[in-house]
Amino acid sequence: MPGSAACADEAPLAVPHSLSDLFWSFTRLALQGFGGVLAVVQREMVEKKRWMTREQFVEDWAVAQVMPGPNVVNLSLMIGGRHFGLPGALAALAGMLVAPLVVVLLLAALYGQFANTASAQGALRGMGAVAAGLITATGIKLVVALGKNPMGLRTCAALAVVTFLAIALLRWKLVWVLLCVGGAACLWAYRLLGLRPALDPPNP
Repeated sequence: MPGSAACADEAPLAVPHSLSDLFWSFTRLALQGFGGVLAVVQREMVEKKRWMTREQFVEDWAVAQVMPGPNVVNLSLMIGGRHFGLPGALAALAGMLVAPLVVVLLLAALYGQFANTASAQGALRGMGAVAAGLITATGIKLVVALGKNPMGLRTCAALAVVTFLAIALLRWKLVWVLLCVGGAACLWAYRLLGLRPALDPPNP
């Protein structure tokens, strides 16, 4: 029912209970993130843990993408630091890196023995297709959150198309896409946010 969905979206957000909760939550998240990390992070942080709304996730993920380093690592630092400061950021970072490091080292040792076999090459191609599907499905799911963006859904969609054309067809370097398209979007959003108080009706 629409009413129950609205109530679920308006329910108060949960918070991590401790540093160990942060560590083990991000450890479980990291061990699920084989290729389609974005899909796993969105499901765990927004739908299961409810540590953030879809709108907050889109905003934080955008910041994590602009910052240097892996996106999901940046996001874990932001979430951990928001709740517990520097110790929380370090606990979330350790959860993201410790267990996957051990798994990757073991897989690397095994992969070195079977890398040239046809079955291994086929498995990698199949995993690549699945990862692309997961990222696409998550992107479609998060489009709803753009409805509350100050620029509006149409402008956000137009920016997405321009970004795709700049990278896929024009072969622009990512830094130029961020500076040109991203910079223009930031300036436009800043202008709209500055105009919003004047456009909002006064409280009775």
